Amino acid sequence: MAQTRGFPYDLAFDRNLGWLTAWEQAVLRARHVAIAGMGGVGGVHLLTLARLGIGGFTLADFDAYEFANFNRQVGATVATLGQPKTEVMAGMARAINPELRLRRFDSGVAPDAVDDFLADADLFVDGFDFFELDIRRRVFARARALGIPAVTAAPIGMGVGYLVFTPDGMSFEDYFGLDGRGADEQSLRFLMGLVPRPLHRAYLVEPMRINLPARRGPSTAAAVQLCAGVVGAVAVKVLLGRPGVKPAPWHHHFDAYRDRMAVTRLRHGLDGPVQRLKLRLARGAYARAVRAAPPPPDPPEVGRTPLEEILNLGRWAPSGDNVQPWRFAILDENTVRVRLLPPPGPDLAGANPYEYRGGEPTLLALGMLLETLRIAATGWERTAAWQIEAEAPAPVLRVRFTPAPGLARDRLLPFITLRSVDRLPYRRRPLTATERAALEVPLATARGAALRPEWHATRGARLALARLNARATDIRLRAPECFPIHQHMIDWQRRQSPDRMPSRALGLPGAMLPMMRWAMADWRRMRRMNRLLGTGGTALQTDILPGLASAAFFVARRAPGAEPGLGTLLAEGAALQRVWLTATRLGLAMQPTLAMIAFAEHGARNSDFTADAALKTKARALAEAFRATIGAGPEECAFVARIGQPRPRIAGTRSVRLPLETLIEPA
Repeated sequence: MAQTRGFPYDLAFDRNLGWLTAWEQAVLRARHVAIAGMGGVGGVHLLTLARLGIGGFTLADFDAYEFANFNRQVGATVATLGQPKTEVMAGMARAINPELRLRRFDSGVAPDAVDDFLADADLFVDGFDFFELDIRRRVFARARALGIPAVTAAPIGMGVGYLVFTPDGMSFEDYFGLDGRGADEQSLRFLMGLVPRPLHRAYLVEPMRINLPARRGPSTAAAVQLCAGVVGAVAVKVLLGRPGVKPAPWHHHFDAYRDRMAVTRLRHGLDGPVQRLKLRLARGAYARAVRAAPPPPDPPEVGRTPLEEILNLGRWAPSGDNVQPWRFAILDENTVRVRLLPPPGPDLAGANPYEYRGGEPTLLALGMLLETLRIAATGWERTAAWQIEAEAPAPVLRVRFTPAPGLARDRLLPFITLRSVDRLPYRRRPLTATERAALEVPLATARGAALRPEWHATRGARLALARLNARATDIRLRAPECFPIHQHMIDWQRRQSPDRMPSRALGLPGAMLPMMRWAMADWRRMRRMNRLLGTGGTALQTDILPGLASAAFFVARRAPGAEPGLGTLLAEGAALQRVWLTATRLGLAMQPTLAMIAFAEHGARNSDFTADAALKTKARALAEAFRATIGAGPEECAFVARIGQPRPRIAGTRSVRLPLETLIEPA
């Protein structure tokens, strides 16, 4: 073939030959493809088809690139942020073939411009967003009327589901049956038609990320690339008139993750008897998913200062029962005052039986907050240093964030928002030597704290500590002083609670929750249930079984006789937060089990944490068992937690945090 205008077309696409004849390559050069959508699949469709040597394209998209596109859209880069997708992709395609004949619809495909969009097209490629069903239906209908074949390839998990519609085959409407349906039903039918055999479901680890009413769903670049490969192969067959095209009602689904291919022929589309049954089941599952879906994420704040961004990450520091007992005041662009909320009683422990030694758990949590802020600050190239301004009645600290250009990000920063408490059973596999060593580093390198790690990893050791937890559970469920705390800390309504613990995260089987909710409404009910059923069933589910189903119990020990002051407690909390974040980085889960320390401490000191004499006796017995099991009194133990590799489970239930605006107070 002769070259024109200086671009060596033959040389550029010579490596296609062999799979294509020279005559076929010339045919593709003369062909024209209309692609609607330049986003996830549309953009990579364009580049793939351009590299096949197809000579003409009509491109349509109304959108511009944003950060949310980076995970899958070939044109999305820092350099193209805010730029129109059609403009960017046209430039990328022309960089492959400067001869391309391009038509652009920079405002998308308007309903009255469908014929103009399809003009000259030999093939229509569907790159519309999943939820753009009205205009998709119009374009498919007109393509059929104009005799233009069409292909839709949907990125599904790490695979592709695809359909080809030819003028003489089943139509788009006959296959999906969307006419006269509501928006939700249309979305559901479109999804079911794209994946009649849902190969991807086996590895969908967070189903709540699919939210059809909110028009949101997950995607991967792997699936997008597979889509482009499929469309390229279909385009070769359709544009060159080769045999082997299987149009609708044939459906194809290839899943690279599972190494499986499903080819299905739905003779009646989605209106066949089997598909109607699947749709009925899907509607029920969809309705349940909508009810259980977490609230939509807060829109990102625009114009936050670096200090506000640091505090926004600091919110995710752990605190007992997710109470978040601190408030922030921004003093200047580099300084924040952190104030612990006033205690409810005469000292920091107040009337809370879970607090001990002057409120030590809360002070450790405050140290965890400070370390979280320090780690977050590295993301904005800042160091963090704190000083105590007041200790009573509750601590007040001043934290200064000093700019440090070139400061490396702390490797634990990405895990701040991912760290959580997992109360369910873990895998029993032992921790590796590498994992133990990594978890011990934060204690060995801590400044201002001297904690020694101990691992209780044998089955007998894990059972012994699980029994200590069970004894603590028996006390806390029977103590009337604990009841109002339990009432407040459990969120029975939300799967993601901003200031409490969701009931589904307690570690109890779903069948036990209605009975527990009934009992938690009134202390007399709770007392009656304890008398009739005892506390053993709850302890079995929340303490014994999870304790056995773990890799080990982790104990952070102090030196005998140590009486840490506020500064030491804050340093200990900082070190323990690094342990917890390191566990998260390693893919491990942790559940602090501080109730055993709390009630063993009450027993050792014979404190008046309850008016029930029998429970005081149980606390003293727990203190003795604690010392016999761990080899030290509760006063020497700063922290106890079980740890292990979590099992795969449906995510979405966890404690979240109050909005930053709620935690900031006037300076």
